[in-house]
Amino acid sequence: MKKKLLALGLAVMTVAMSLVGCSEKAVTWTVTCPWAPSGVAAMVSQKAASLSNTYSDKIILVADAVKGDAATVNSWVAETKANDPELVFAGEGLFSITSILDPAKMQFTYDDFEFVENLYSSVFVMSADSKLNIKNIDDLKTYMETGNQISIAANGATGSEAFLAAALFGSMGYGDQIKIVAYSSAAEAAQAVAKGETNFAVSHQSQILETYQQGGVTIVCAFDGEDIADGPFAGVEGVGKYGYPYFRNRCLILARKGTDAKKVAELKELYDKILADKSVTEWLSDTMLLEVDTMTNDQVLEHIQNVQDIVNEYKDLVVQ
Repeated sequence: MKKKLLALGLAVMTVAMSLVGCSEKAVTWTVTCPWAPSGVAAMVSQKAASLSNTYSDKIILVADAVKGDAATVNSWVAETKANDPELVFAGEGLFSITSILDPAKMQFTYDDFEFVENLYSSVFVMSADSKLNIKNIDDLKTYMETGNQISIAANGATGSEAFLAAALFGSMGYGDQIKIVAYSSAAEAAQAVAKGETNFAVSHQSQILETYQQGGVTIVCAFDGEDIADGPFAGVEGVGKYGYPYFRNRCLILARKGTDAKKVAELKELYDKILADKSVTEWLSDTMLLEVDTMTNDQVLEHIQNVQDIVNEYKDLVVQ
């Protein structure tokens, strides 16, 4: 009889615990992209958020995008507390460029955050006016050796694209022959070269693809260690093969410093599952021309330091 009562008690307890588990509400995490509401990062964030309920019954991701950059992140850091269900994007633009060129704009450092995951990795490419017929690094050297003065379109005066351009031409020894022309958006900068407004442009691959396919531009190089392996730009040379500096554009998902390690681990696990989803990997690769590039905190710190080194070395070519 006692055994029956014990078994019954255990059964009741199991059912009760099961009901508690079932009644546990999912937590909604708002993911803020603090720049270009219609840009690449915001689009990828929205895609990831749409799959959160597929891979978790505890976490719901809601993508938000506002235009603000450093000011938005300053406000976010001031207003959020550890364990608030809030995430924010930041990357080398803030931690490696703004922090050096205009530190007064920043009221935060990387130490104010807990790293969750890197959302994607983008390999920038440099395009050239098709009339120049420059299709690789050797062609570029030949063109520059004649002393040609050139203009390069970039998204913003001091963005990642501007520094990649400065680092390439500066390391090649042609820093005194370049002028970086700032545009108000990445899409405008990518199209400027095809319109004849500039000789070159640095952009995401997706932003120059249509113009390239129409024959308006040639693709000179990719800002990576090796040649591009797949996609419409397969075979485009990576500048790293020649020893020239480069970095990838990355989009870091961050929680407020002090957020419970278990929560951060759950978020990272969720993002990793989403980023491994076939529909996401194919969309990133085929539509956005981006790569899944999950990272550790140490790899993030290496990335930030690499970009800082490039900024410090070539900032005189960008800020004139």
